[in-house]
Amino acid sequence: MAVLEKLRKRGAGPAGTRDRCVADLVAALGAERVHNDGAARLLASTDASIFEGGVAGPVCFPDSTAQVQACVRIASAHHRPVVARGAGSGLTGAAAPLGEPVVVATTRMNRILEVDGANRVAWVQPGVINLDLSNHLSPMGLHFAPDPSSQPVCTIGGNVANNSGGPHCLALGVTSAHVLAIEVVLSDGRVVMLGGLDAEPSGYDLRGAFVGGEGMLGIATRVAVRLTPNPAAVRTLLLSFSDVESAAATVGAIIAAGLVPAALEMMDQQCVEAVEDFCHAGYPRDAAAVLLVEVDGMPGGVEAQAAKVEEIGRGHGAGIRVAADEQERQLLWKGRKSAFGAIARIKPDYYLHDTVVPRGRLVEVLQRIYEIVDRHGLLVLNVFHAGDGNLHPIIAYDSREEGMSEKVREAGREIISVSMEVGGVLSGEHGIGVEKRDFMPLMFSNTDLDHQARLKSAFDPVCMMNPGKVLPSPHSCADISELSRASGDVWG
Repeated sequence: MAVLEKLRKRGAGPAGTRDRCVADLVAALGAERVHNDGAARLLASTDASIFEGGVAGPVCFPDSTAQVQACVRIASAHHRPVVARGAGSGLTGAAAPLGEPVVVATTRMNRILEVDGANRVAWVQPGVINLDLSNHLSPMGLHFAPDPSSQPVCTIGGNVANNSGGPHCLALGVTSAHVLAIEVVLSDGRVVMLGGLDAEPSGYDLRGAFVGGEGMLGIATRVAVRLTPNPAAVRTLLLSFSDVESAAATVGAIIAAGLVPAALEMMDQQCVEAVEDFCHAGYPRDAAAVLLVEVDGMPGGVEAQAAKVEEIGRGHGAGIRVAADEQERQLLWKGRKSAFGAIARIKPDYYLHDTVVPRGRLVEVLQRIYEIVDRHGLLVLNVFHAGDGNLHPIIAYDSREEGMSEKVREAGREIISVSMEVGGVLSGEHGIGVEKRDFMPLMFSNTDLDHQARLKSAFDPVCMMNPGKVLPSPHSCADISELSRASGDVWG
């Protein structure tokens, strides 16, 4: 908590200084693009996580690279940190502002600038919504492969910041595999291009360093994304099991057979029941677990792969349903992607992590997760990317119940510890943010963390961009920032 406390103190600067910063922002962007009222700042003070310690300063809505530059330069002149914000759908507090920073909301930078179908590249602004991009590309027979469950609302800039994944990233990879170049505004206001459209851009892969940087390295203002052809044929299968062990064993058997499906998702019974109540997708309520398996490609290959999945599933006692048409396929996927929303029918709040564990330890970790939540008297629903072991245990609860939030956080800590014990990692796609920041030493040595801090410093030597995230004290630049020394340990 040391980093957070320092940032809170720095945010309590003199009111006159804060007012001058707002006045300069208004002069540069116009009053309609700078919101400093309580409602706007409150809405920008949190994301979709359970972190509640964010406090926003003025919220800016630029619509061009030049306006983002202006925001950054003005913030720097007034010794204010900057936090970039997209749709606010993140789940780790990465977009929650610490210390009343200038918030740069990129939601108005929502234009698809150029589509090169021949070379399968599109240039987009960071506020473009993920699903809107694929819908725009559909008539061309193309799509943007990363498809988080928040696809209807999350933005490309947020996907880049968190290196987001999704159900269909098993075969094709997460966001970093689909970003070719990024135009970035650095903390000194310079605009740089990371990566490029050449097959082998020269120099270090700074594009790769930036993707997943959680806004700590700069602000993306244009992104060149790789486009993927729509498959010629798709087959979607729903496999149901009488026990979780058989479902997990089937996952391993499918991969061991040399198949890499387009998607391989798993839900336990609690989650299936919630999904059915929510969208009536036709999932079997009596199944202890289900697998949603999708294969795609050329028709002959798809038929062969689907037949192999059926054979493996039956060998593990699965009941099998094959989507008869596109409408049924979309309904099955609506069930899977609505899982988080379906929780609201059970409890008003939820908390989840996205640790990744070896596929061979899935059953063991799931059993231990059930034991943890039972011991704390909580309810968990499991839905996850089974193909790569990316878990999403959803703890459903009511934060209004006395002591409930503390129980949930403790259970979350134990789930992370179990995942680390079996050789897992902290995040598969949601990022680290604030919520998992202090768990980083479970995965990285002091030397590792020091080098990560050095990387941030190379991009942002004054600790201006989204300080206090990812790196725990004393490795966080918020502990040693040149900016804090220059401003008398007060941002404001």
